[in-house]
Amino acid sequence: MAKKRVFGPALLAGAAAVLYTVPAGFMFLIRHIHISNPSAGAVDATLSIGADAAGTRIFDGRPMPADDVYDWFGYLPMVAGEDIRGWASAAATLNCEISGDLEAI
Repeated sequence: MAKKRVFGPALLAGAAAVLYTVPAGFMFLIRHIHISNPSAGAVDATLSIGADAAGTRIFDGRPMPADDVYDWFGYLPMVAGEDIRGWASAAATLNCEISGDLEAI
């Protein structure tokens, strides 16, 4: 099992975009998501596994106050072909980084 950063640090777009897709023959275990808002205003963050929809979101409009950071630590497995998507309510304001464990299956 390899520890791996799969996205970022990079700014989230203003519409749902694929941040990472698990390659064939692997599983990825999301262990940490870091989001920061260095802007002067509040911005919402949304992340989903697969297509962006209410039923697939792991964060749904999570408020990020100005000059704030949010760190999520957990255990969220993803299988080959699955992707994580994300967006911010104001484009190019939130920085995001996703890391975890990548394992061949």
